[in-house]
Amino acid sequence: MTVINIQFTLFSAFYSPLISAISGGFLKAEGLEPKWSVSPPGVSAIAALEDGSAHVVQSALSQGFTTLASGDVPTAVHFAQINEMDGFFLTGRDADPDFSWQKLEGAEVVLFKGGQPLAMFKYACHKAGIDFGKIKVINVGGAADMDKAFRDGQGQYVQQQGPFPQQLEADGIGHIVTQVGPQIGPCGFSSLAATREWLQSDMAKAFTRAYTKTRIYMNEAPAAQIASAEKEYFPSIDESVLENCIATYQKLGCWTPHIEISRPAYEVTLDVFEYEGSLKERYAWDQVCCDPPATD
Repeated sequence: MTVINIQFTLFSAFYSPLISAISGGFLKAEGLEPKWSVSPPGVSAIAALEDGSAHVVQSALSQGFTTLASGDVPTAVHFAQINEMDGFFLTGRDADPDFSWQKLEGAEVVLFKGGQPLAMFKYACHKAGIDFGKIKVINVGGAADMDKAFRDGQGQYVQQQGPFPQQLEADGIGHIVTQVGPQIGPCGFSSLAATREWLQSDMAKAFTRAYTKTRIYMNEAPAAQIASAEKEYFPSIDESVLENCIATYQKLGCWTPHIEISRPAYEVTLDVFEYEGSLKERYAWDQVCCDPPATD
């Protein structure tokens, strides 16, 4: 077995295609022994590529935009998608079958402080026709801090990835009122990144074979089967809650069978960051992305 080091920027069931490559045995079947970690809060996993401590990482396309904006060439290139849609949920205190985004104006909402989660949320508000500036934003830190804050009574709504909002529902603390993804549509949300040098290696080819098989599994396997294999990675989450979350993501369609980062999805991500105001120019797809390694 050859050890492959994988790092996540965020860790949630939203990234199940990468988690299941590990939990489902797909990497081991290709002779790869996965060792995984999560980057510290506020630090992109791209840093692990730069210092050589990871071979492949989960990251956002915007990491490439930031590097290009500074005048540098990115160390990493994004070669395969994980999610082709925003996977955040908005959870309120009460069930609200008649929820509309207009209800967020004037409300207290626990949100991510910055980065892609906030940029996408702002764009969703724009698409919904509401003024983000009228939302009373609460920033408390990372994902765990946000979950604790909402459980402790802060905010009328909270922005989270699954399975944490589903666990809030199971615990009787909140109710999911909407999803951000459908408001925006398909986009280049999260992806796999590596160095161009590593992508020429036999390890990269083996990883891509395993990951391609995982994508098919994510769309064809029952949510209960996926949740059972992933349960050990979410010790604080009920297995039934994890199953519910995975089934929701399957229905949402964010784990499309193809692994390449499509150009139309990439263009929508440019739209998001152009609206947010941090994009200096619309960078070409091949400045940030590349095709997956050939596996023959």
